[in-house]
Amino acid sequence: MSDRDPLAELERAFDTLSEQFGVDVDTVPTDILDEGDAFVVYADLPGFDNADLDVQLVEERKLTITADHSEESETTDGRYVQRERRRQSASRTVRLPEAVDEEGTSASYEEGVLTVRLPKVSGDADDGTDIPVN
Repeated sequence: MSDRDPLAELERAFDTLSEQFGVDVDTVPTDILDEGDAFVVYADLPGFDNADLDVQLVEERKLTITADHSEESETTDGRYVQRERRRQSASRTVRLPEAVDEEGTSASYEEGVLTVRLPKVSGDADDGTDIPVN
């Protein structure tokens, strides 16, 4: 009998692939587009429903996307010989290059893709105080 663990080998293969292609298997793939006046974040979340998604903006520059879905089948006929439940979760936090306006943010979810629009803070916002140097 062999000492090989096929599951460990499979896990190592996934780790190698994620290192080579720069994608973590457990994370949510995202694209961030700078449209000038706003950032638009596209996140691939196939297999989830709107109710499964939680999108939060933290500190005007961090966007956190969490998706959690569990599925159970209910049967009252007979006894279970085997019963499988599916649970799927994913999360991703992205740091935006500039602060965004919380009030104008919006999100939509269609065909497995979450789209979050985050308008940038307008130029007349308080960016601090200039201190002249004499």
